[in-house]
Amino acid sequence: MAIISTLAVDFRLALRNILRQRRRSVIAIAAISFGVVAMMLAAGYIEWIFWANRELATGQQFGHIQVSKRGYQEAGQADPLAFIMPQDSQALSALLHTPGVQSVAPRLVFSGLISHGDSTMSFLGMGIDPVLDPLSHNLIIVKGKPLSPGEPNAILLGAGLAANLGVKAGDTVVLLTNTPGGGVNAVETHVAGLASSSLKAMDDVMVRVPIAMARKLLRVNGSHVWVVSLKHTELTDSVLASLRKEPSLKPFEMVPWTRLADFYNKTVALFSRQMGVVKLIIAVIIVLSISNTMTMSVMERTVEIGTAMALGVRRKRILRLFLLEGMQLGVIGGVLGTSLGYLAAKAITAVGIPIPAGPGFSHDFIAMIIITPGIVVEALLLAVVTTLIASIYPAWRASRLVIVDALRHNH
Repeated sequence: MAIISTLAVDFRLALRNILRQRRRSVIAIAAISFGVVAMMLAAGYIEWIFWANRELATGQQFGHIQVSKRGYQEAGQADPLAFIMPQDSQALSALLHTPGVQSVAPRLVFSGLISHGDSTMSFLGMGIDPVLDPLSHNLIIVKGKPLSPGEPNAILLGAGLAANLGVKAGDTVVLLTNTPGGGVNAVETHVAGLASSSLKAMDDVMVRVPIAMARKLLRVNGSHVWVVSLKHTELTDSVLASLRKEPSLKPFEMVPWTRLADFYNKTVALFSRQMGVVKLIIAVIIVLSISNTMTMSVMERTVEIGTAMALGVRRKRILRLFLLEGMQLGVIGGVLGTSLGYLAAKAITAVGIPIPAGPGFSHDFIAMIIITPGIVVEALLLAVVTTLIASIYPAWRASRLVIVDALRHNH
């Protein structure tokens, strides 16, 4: 109880010293708050980049989990028709009844030539379910309308491919492709709309068709992959573990989106390292600012410290008082900084950050600042830990003063 009582007294004394030196304390708290706000905004922007790339990967490309025949992910591009899965099976039913699964959509990948008038170009096609496949809902429709079950003979073209062909929504085109038997098959269809996947290279070759049309064109009955969409991206690992225990799925390969999204993984690795550098710079700024503030405080209060020690206050208590003072500055600055950072993030997100299309992207973006609980905790820890570190040397210096020299410091 005596120790708790002493700590409570020291806590109040440290707070009184902060309030007594208002100008210096305000400057110190402002420096901490500025660092915390800068860290939160930078981390929140990078968190949005991670979120946007994650949604692009899961919504417009891979889904959350892809189920296919073993070897498809490695060799499927070279010989896709060798990895056709059945249209209906017990395994598909098991996927649909797994907790956390929102939908399972078949995809059929193919390539060939597309003709309009005198123009002919190569394309990369994909047969999808207009209702179940997340790709149907997340493509950006530039002109026209998306695929729908009511129009089984309509297709979507990438905006770049359409521009190169001179095609607009409503035009008629011909798709030509090879069949598993080595023959050639063609189908005449009309363009429901022009779409963008955000990636320019994809938009220049993209064709999306109803999977029934793709099966008819290729003369097959199955699909290459079953795209599993989950209720939440965070469920990927747990659902994948459940699927791997299902006996009917043992012959198949189940790959999470994290293994397929190479661009996302490299983006996370790059920006995580950059954010580490930003945190280090902010930490150094706070340490230097608080260390200077605390050192000036020790110099101005040398006589006061000497008097306290002459009256019997132990050196370790002097050390503790200055450490508590630094920690309180960190807590006050951290709480103020996180509050201002959260409000600034909300204001910036409401306005939006216009981002021009970068290399490889087909359109501009409106960025946001996403503040997560983890960012808030990191910001608070950054403020408290750095101020505590910055207070160690000034506190140690105060506790090592010689009483006689301290008492005649101003004489």
